[in-house]
Amino acid sequence: MQSRMIRYIALVVLLASGALVVFLVSRGQRTSGTDAGQRPQPFRIGALTESWGPTPHITGLRDGLLALGYREHEQFDIGVRFTQGDLAALPAAARELVQYGVDVLFAVDENPTKAAQQATSQIPIVFAGGVEPVREGLVQSFAQPGGNIMGVTDLTRELGQNRLEVFQEILPSLKRVLYVYDARDAATVAEAQGYREAARRLGITLVEWAVRTQEEAQGLLARVHQGEVDGILKQRSLALNIPGLILETTTQHGLPAMFDAAFWVEQGGLASYGQNFYETGRQAARLVDKILKGTKPAGIPVEVNAQIEFVINLKTAKALGVTIAPEVLSQANRLIR
Repeated sequence: MQSRMIRYIALVVLLASGALVVFLVSRGQRTSGTDAGQRPQPFRIGALTESWGPTPHITGLRDGLLALGYREHEQFDIGVRFTQGDLAALPAAARELVQYGVDVLFAVDENPTKAAQQATSQIPIVFAGGVEPVREGLVQSFAQPGGNIMGVTDLTRELGQNRLEVFQEILPSLKRVLYVYDARDAATVAEAQGYREAARRLGITLVEWAVRTQEEAQGLLARVHQGEVDGILKQRSLALNIPGLILETTTQHGLPAMFDAAFWVEQGGLASYGQNFYETGRQAARLVDKILKGTKPAGIPVEVNAQIEFVINLKTAKALGVTIAPEVLSQANRLIR
């Protein structure tokens, strides 16, 4: 089942797969003194993710810094700590990055951001993705974060209800939708509430499976079949490799799946509705740039990535026997043929 995630690494990585080694090597190479007032060693950016490797957010951060004129390995290095869907491993991973002496922590999504917050109150933390910073108590306000945390949010929870509505537009016969989520993940539990409200409004039955292990999720999805549900919704996090398991279910059981990012559609999902995660990373690069130039995080406003993408995989639609109305296709930002 992890084959999906291995492909994810191969497709997304523009960074060295052994990025953590960059830190270990650079620690021995750091020198004292300055040359014409310039910093003598690269800034170390420690990226924390619950994924299986660098995500589109991290790739976007790297490309954004390059576009701003930074030279990789000369002026900045990015090291990635990933926990392969294990949320419990995030706090230790965050502490490891702090111990390596990073200059900035880059946290992808809500759970890594909370782990980074627990690990340090001194090192600047820039989050990217599904974080609701005020509600989660990470910042005082969008305009004045007030601490060492700021970043780019995509307001994922607010888009959840729209995502289900778009799913129904793609499949007008959609009546029963499966939502599999990690019962221990507060973010996905909260997301379930939003989907419940949207389902009631749309006349859809939300079939909820709250699981606690990857094996449990795998077993349940292996038994689901057409007729029991009409489609599947991806949970917002990568916990327990549930998104990868949903992709397998689409392939093996012919069930349409709706995701929150285009990457999953490129890998065989039917459709996605949500922010462009790569652009979230590029947007965050501007905030990292401010920090590297000496601006305190407390005074850097939190930003929102307002770029919403609607992507449909026509090859998957054909394989599933799904005919999508022309007026729906015309609304898509991208069609994968």
